[in-house]
Amino acid sequence: MGEFLQTYWLDMLTTILGLIYIWLEYRASIALWFVGVIMPALDIYLYWSHGLYGDSGMACYYTLAALYGFYVWKFKKTRKKKEPLPIIKMPRDKYLPVTVFFFIAWGTIYYILIRWTNSTVPLQDSFTNALSFVGMWALARKYVEQWLFWIAVDAVCCILYVQKGIPFKAGLYGLYVVIAVAGYFKWNKMRKITKYEKV
Repeated sequence: MGEFLQTYWLDMLTTILGLIYIWLEYRASIALWFVGVIMPALDIYLYWSHGLYGDSGMACYYTLAALYGFYVWKFKKTRKKKEPLPIIKMPRDKYLPVTVFFFIAWGTIYYILIRWTNSTVPLQDSFTNALSFVGMWALARKYVEQWLFWIAVDAVCCILYVQKGIPFKAGLYGLYVVIAVAGYFKWNKMRKITKYEKV
């Protein structure tokens, strides 16, 4: 038992934090950003120690992005009424730049992984990293579509973590897929159809 805990304690701890995070995200609670700072900070070492260098770098980004997300949710207001940002659909004029950014990020991260690391899964690792950049940005802006990005990220991560011997994290991301589907429908019900969807 002691050897098991010694091997998997960090995997289990970050999995528990991940469950708390996704529950808070599902409820659209601002408290998610506090967990969103702690969990990825721990993930930096977890992923690096298992050769997931892209995910380790991504965890650094998650830590900083959580601070940004908290700022936007707490202090960013709608333009006229000074109300908190509502949950809305992603404006259509964002589709093209987001898609271009994703492919550029995917290609760049892939090149970094094959050029400067011994990663055995550069294609998948770079894919989840690039799409996670988009997902975090969309979450910070309270776009319903953020859940769709996470469904794809979580499904690939689940398989990746099984391959890399991080079983608890793999189970967490499998659960994330289910919760992300439910979250998409919940946020759709919560969203406000307003003029802010056009900005």
